[in-house]
Amino acid sequence: MFRSFGRHPHARTPRPRLAALLLLAAAPTATADPYETVTVDPAGSIAADGTVTLSGTHRCLGTSGPVFVSSSVGQKSPSVRHGIGGTQAVCDGVEHRRQNTGTPSPGALEPGTAHVEATVMELAPQGGLPLPRFHASRQQDVTLTEG
Repeated sequence: MFRSFGRHPHARTPRPRLAALLLLAAAPTATADPYETVTVDPAGSIAADGTVTLSGTHRCLGTSGPVFVSSSVGQKSPSVRHGIGGTQAVCDGVEHRRQNTGTPSPGALEPGTAHVEATVMELAPQGGLPLPRFHASRQQDVTLTEG
């Protein structure tokens, strides 16, 4: 016998949470091609004025819209991230060096260990709208050095 949990005993529709879980389970998952990569160099720099520079490489292929490599960094709190620039990416299947630079709010970062996330993201046209398509992402700890 079907159990309804607080609804009419003959109701046959799933509870809202169960319906949401079923939708999530059926939704396709966005995955990047294993050939597409982004790396983060193990060290970045932080200048006296707080400007942070992060570098690494990226490789992507098969795009139909503009592609960017962005990076963010966190240090003092795992829930606070600071955007460190974004550069336009070339997606021709060849590995390219890239460098992102940005200046977070004063005192937000200091020399030492920091957690970086780099992402290669395309603004792909879908039905006339540019929607994000992720090609590669990487998270890792780096050392910010004065410089």
